[in-house]
Order: sequence, then C-alpha cells, then structure tokens
Amino acid sequence: MNQLDALKQFTTVVADTGDFRQLAQFRPQDATTNPSLILKAVQKAEYQGLLQDTVRKHRGEPLDMVMDRLLVRFGGEILSVIPGRVSTEVDARLSFDTNGSITRAERIIALYQGEGIHVDRVLVKVAATWEGIAAAARLEQRGIHTNLTLLFSFCQAVACGQAKVQLISPFVGRIYDWYKKSAGAAWDEAANAGVNDPGVKSVRQIYNHYKKFGIKTEIMGASFRNVGQIQALAGCDLLTISPELLSALAASEPPLPRLLEPEAARSLDLPAVNFDEAGFRFALNEDAMASDKLSEGIRAFCADARKLDALLQAG
Repeated sequence: MNQLDALKQFTTVVADTGDFRQLAQFRPQDATTNPSLILKAVQKAEYQGLLQDTVRKHRGEPLDMVMDRLLVRFGGEILSVIPGRVSTEVDARLSFDTNGSITRAERIIALYQGEGIHVDRVLVKVAATWEGIAAAARLEQRGIHTNLTLLFSFCQAVACGQAKVQLISPFVGRIYDWYKKSAGAAWDEAANAGVNDPGVKSVRQIYNHYKKFGIKTEIMGASFRNVGQIQALAGCDLLTISPELLSALAASEPPLPRLLEPEAARSLDLPAVNFDEAGFRFALNEDAMASDKLSEGIRAFCADARKLDALLQAG
C-alpha cells in the first residue's frame, strides 16, 4: 500500500488545486480552491476557454459578480469529479467586512444552487480575522458551512471553535516558512522536521484542544511544503494537499503510522481557553508570526484577485 492510500485510512484527503483535470488520478474526497489557485489554473491553455465563456455569457454584469461566477464554474467542474465538498473563497478584500462577507457568501451559495448543487457540497472560505469569524458564525446559523482560512494561531482556532464553524485550515507550510526565515543561518532543518516542525506543532496543539473539549469543528491542515509535514499529521481530520505532494505520497511505499489520535488527546490535562474580541485581538497581536502571516496572506490573495479581475476584463 502506498502512503497516499495509507493516509486515506484515517484522514480525509483533500486536493488543493483549481486544476480539476488533475483530480481523478488521486481520488480525493474533497477539494479546495483559492484566488491564487484559480489564477494559476486560468492561465493554462486548457482553461482559457472556460474563462472566456464565463465572460461572454455574463458580459455587462458587475465585475465582482463575474468573478463569483468564474469561481462557481470551477467549483462545479471540481464537484463533477469528486464525491465530497469544494471550498470556494469569498473575496479577500472583504476580510475585515463582516456584513460584506456574509452577502458575498450567500451569493456564492445561490450561484451554486442555481447550478443544481446542494449547499452541503460547498464550504465558503473566509479569512480567520475577527470579522471573518463573526461572519462565519452567522452563516453557519443560516445553514451555510464555512472553511476559515489563513489560520496561523491558536487564538484563531479557539475563536473558530467558539463560533461553531464547520472547518478550519491551519497553514502548516507558511508557519514553517516564517520560523525558518526568522532563524536565518541558525535554522536547523533536521531539528525542526517532522513532529518538531513549527507548523506541525501548531496543528497538533489545535487538534488536542478540539478533541479534549469536544469541539466539533473539523481541522484540515493546509499549505504543505514537504511530505514530512503531511506524515507528521497523519490522523488529522483532513489534510488538503497539492497535486505535487499527492504524487509524492502515491509514489512512496514505507508504512505510514497514525500520529494523531482523538482518544490520546482526550486524556491530556489541558486548560479550557476562550476569547472575547479584545482577548482575541491581543493574543493575535502577541503572536508575531501569526500577525505577519495573516496580513501577508490577505495581501497576497487580494493581489491575485486583482489579477483575476484584469483577466476577466480583458477576456
């Protein structure tokens, strides 16, 4: 049994791509997209027609509506290949706008429903800012399930659990990137690999807290830089993995042990933790890595959304 098949025995494998033609070979349960992945896909020759067709059919509509139609078009194509859910992202430019995020999420769901796709097959991705978490809490109450993205800190995860969101996506690789860059020449790759990887340690802390206190929110590790990070999180609820790393797992034969166990987490002696808005903002501010990566991630997604806007206008 290869490591990809072994991983599927205790973790839901999710494909992290907008390239739906790659999906079938890996047989993932779910798939995730974001503005950067969609931008990457539409610049490939095989997807040019899809972008142009979307623009042609909806010429004259507001640009943000055409953008959502394009995202839903990709999501629908992905759902024709996978049995589970697709994650589609609210424009990152609404990351600090609770009401705007709710309105956009509801529109995305309405567009999916217009294509005959049930609400339960879609997770709406929202940035894990305080405003985004507040939006997600209200969306969940309305039956729209959410995936809180750009999550780098324990306080973000705790607040998402309190909000009863469906799923969170802690960004393993970007946490690793920050600590490696911060350490500079002093970074010891071997000493910070596997279960000692700072991104892996962050997800393990969240996993243990959620399982200990019976928090139902699903944990989906994301943004992996290497196979070792994935192996160290075997047993996490879900892991969303790029096609390149899915291929590497499929080509690897050594046994893959389960390293995260809910029963083991429930036996731990951990303190209960809760955050109000002031406590959340202070805790996030105290975490330099999380503050830096959240701001950087929002800026990057906004930049790619603007590039998509330009392609839609040109199309």
